[in-house]
Amino acid sequence: MTEVLPRVRRRKRQDWAGYVFLLPWFGGLIFMIVPFVASLYLAFTDYDLLTPPRWAGLANFREMLGDATLHQSLKVTFVYTLVSVPLSLAVALGVAMVLDRGVRGLAIYRSVYYLPSLLGGSVAIVMLWRYLFGYDGIVNDLLATIGITGPAWTTDPDYALSTLILLHVWTFGAPMVIFLAGLRQIPAMYYEAAQMDGASKWRQFRSITLPLLSPIIFFNLVQALIASFQTFTQSYVISNGSGGPAGSTLFYNLYLYQKGFAEFDMGYASSMAWLLLMIIAGFTAINFLAARYWVFYDN
Repeated sequence: MTEVLPRVRRRKRQDWAGYVFLLPWFGGLIFMIVPFVASLYLAFTDYDLLTPPRWAGLANFREMLGDATLHQSLKVTFVYTLVSVPLSLAVALGVAMVLDRGVRGLAIYRSVYYLPSLLGGSVAIVMLWRYLFGYDGIVNDLLATIGITGPAWTTDPDYALSTLILLHVWTFGAPMVIFLAGLRQIPAMYYEAAQMDGASKWRQFRSITLPLLSPIIFFNLVQALIASFQTFTQSYVISNGSGGPAGSTLFYNLYLYQKGFAEFDMGYASSMAWLLLMIIAGFTAINFLAARYWVFYDN
C-alpha cells in the first residue's frame, strides 16, 4: 500500500504536466471557436462593419440564389479544382516514381521539386508567373523563336485561368514527397514476383503500385481538394483583385473578399464562407464514402 501511493501521486503530477503543456493549444482553440461562432451569427445578419449587425434571417442565403457573380465564381473555382487537382497529383506521382528508381543526389532533387510548393502561393511567385506569361513575357519570347505569336496569357479570358492551373500543377512538390515516401514502403518482392510471372511495367503499376499506394493517393486528394477550394492569392495578384479579365479568374474566395472588405457587406461574406464550408465538407464526405471502393489497406 505504501508503494502504491507514491506511484499514484507521481502519475497525477505527470497528468498535470501534460495539461500545462496543452494550455497553449487550448488558448489557440479560443481564437478558432470565437470567430467560428461569430461568423455563423453574422451569416444571418446585415452587417457593414460600421454599424451594429441587424438580424436578417435567411436573406443572405436567398440573395445567393440570384447572384450571377457568385455563380460565376463557383464555376471558375470548380473548373480550377476539377482540372488542376488531378493534373498536379498525376505529375507528382510520375516524378516520385522516377526519383524512386534511385537517382544520384536524391535529396537535392527532392528539395528542388519541393521548393515551388513552399513558394507557389506567395505574392512574389505569382508576380513572377504574371511576368512570364505577360504579352511581352519570356513564354511568348520562346514561342516567337519558332514562329508562334502567343496571346496575352494573363489578360485573355480564354487563357487566364489556364495559367493559374499551370501554376498549381507546378507546385506539385508536397504531394510528390508524400508519394515518394509511400513508394519506398512497397516491398520490392511484389515487383520481383510480378516480373517472374511476366507482368509488364504497366501491369505492375496498375496491379501493385496503385492499390498499395491508394491510401497515400486518397490523403493527397483530400488535401489538394481542400486547398484548391481555398485559393485566393493567385487570382488576386494576377487580376489585381478584380477577378478579371471578364471574371475568368474570379475565384470564390476572391469574391468573398470583395464582398466583405471592398463592399463592407460582412453579413453576406459570412454566409458565403459557410457555403464554402458546406461545399468542402460535401466533397470530403463524398471522397470518404467512395474510398471504400478504391482505397486498399494492408489489413
